[in-house]
Amino acid sequence: MYPLIDDVGSFPLPKGVNRETFAQAYLKTREAILNNQDPLADEFLQKNFCQVVVDSFRQKLLCGLDVVTFPQQFSGLRQIGDAVHEAMGHGSFVVETNKALLPEVYVLNEYAKELSEEFGKKILLRVCLFGPIEQYIHEVGTIVYLDVLDEFAETINRFAKNSILNNKYIETRVVSIDEPSFGHTNLNAASELVVETLQKAYNFTGPTRQIHLHFTNGIHDLLAVKGLDVLSFEYAASPKNIIDVSKNMLEEADKQIRVGIARTDIDAIWAEVCETGIEKPSDEQLVESVEVIRNRYLVAKEKYGELLTFTGPDCGLGSWPNQNTANLVLKRTVEAVKTIPL
Repeated sequence: MYPLIDDVGSFPLPKGVNRETFAQAYLKTREAILNNQDPLADEFLQKNFCQVVVDSFRQKLLCGLDVVTFPQQFSGLRQIGDAVHEAMGHGSFVVETNKALLPEVYVLNEYAKELSEEFGKKILLRVCLFGPIEQYIHEVGTIVYLDVLDEFAETINRFAKNSILNNKYIETRVVSIDEPSFGHTNLNAASELVVETLQKAYNFTGPTRQIHLHFTNGIHDLLAVKGLDVLSFEYAASPKNIIDVSKNMLEEADKQIRVGIARTDIDAIWAEVCETGIEKPSDEQLVESVEVIRNRYLVAKEKYGELLTFTGPDCGLGSWPNQNTANLVLKRTVEAVKTIPL
């Protein structure tokens, strides 16, 4: 059986869409939803946010992904951080339940019937959130204040719960709590506190619960996190990561794995191509071949077997030159996995 192919989240804006205008529309869309107004009925919001989100999501669906992350085209830290700042004005780091929302999820739910009918299937959504540790480090630093860290965990949990959809047309199949700094910039805290914090964030049921990591240092501590189903790490750009995670340790902890098999570190890729004398690389020259991606998949599959339940590109594609190039990464990743006979 093939693992489910997903993507990590970030995605380029469509050609011609101004980033500042999009950000403005994002904030106004969130405000409209909080005020029980329909953002789809506002011409500015419909054009500069809602349609951008839906069209970008559609592009990912066309690539053949099994589970598609909403296109993260606004700052991942600010998605939650802005709401936290508002809560701080009232003396807390806990965002009120009704304000813990992601506008992208709202919009995709509104368009779910249209997308489901267009593609002839129920839409499987992946939601990504920067986690409590990442948000805490960004807002507070590495010195731990127990009550504050606990409030960040509660806030992430509320955003996660409010992102769970399950109706005839769309289902939130995965909620990923992303901790890119974990293993590199760590809290000054015992491993038990890290486990407790993440367990509170993962205190929901329904979707598969992932954690996305850039570094595997300290990954052993995460094996004790109750509620966490799938550990996800980069392999394509960081091949040494796979050495740190054995099948045996996953089996003992009753965890599964997601391994990134296509490089997304575009700055490094661009530099490597330019070093060969190519000043203006084409999409074909920037995106790895199906064969290269397939070989990584086969290594991961051989190592983890049935525990490899998800795979896809390493990280998000938001920094890539355009949607066409990003789409090619997704298409080749899908082809690399799905053209191998079972």
